[in-house]
Amino acid sequence: MASGIIEQKLATLGLTLPVLPASKGIYKSCLIQGNLLYVSGHVSVNTDGTYITGKLGKDLDEEQGQAAARQCGLAMLASLSKHLGGLDRVKGVVKLLGMVNATPDYEKHPIVINGCSALFAELWGYDGIGVRSAVGMGSLPGNVAVEVEGIFELHA
Repeated sequence: MASGIIEQKLATLGLTLPVLPASKGIYKSCLIQGNLLYVSGHVSVNTDGTYITGKLGKDLDEEQGQAAARQCGLAMLASLSKHLGGLDRVKGVVKLLGMVNATPDYEKHPIVINGCSALFAELWGYDGIGVRSAVGMGSLPGNVAVEVEGIFELHA
C-alpha cells in the first residue's frame, strides 16, 4: 500500500483494504471520465476476500449490516488504489448507491449504508459526503449482504 494521506488515515483507524475476489462479469471496476471516477458495485467482503452474506431483517442485524457496508467501502478503495496507483488523486465522493439484501419488510436501508458513508466521511471529511441512495433488494449476487457503487471526484 502506498503511503498517501488516505492510506495513513486507514492505518490509523486500523483498517486494511480487502483482497478483491475475481470478477465474474464483463465490466470495468473503475472508469475515469473527465475528473470523475465511476466505480462499479463492490460487494461486502472480508479482508481475506471471502463474502459477507445474509439478509438484513433475517440473518443480520443493523450493526452487522453497517459493518458489511463499511467493507464495501474498503473494497471500493482497494479498486481505486489499484486503478490510480494510490488514493491521493481522489478529492471526494460525489454519489453512492447502496443496495441492501433485505427481507420485504426491512426498512432501515439508509442506516445500513451509513457504514460506507461514515468511512468515507472519516477519510475525506466533508468531501467524503456526497449524494446517496439506499435501497433494498430481494437478492444480491452470491447472497452478499450489501453492494455499493459510487462516483468520486478526482483532483485536477
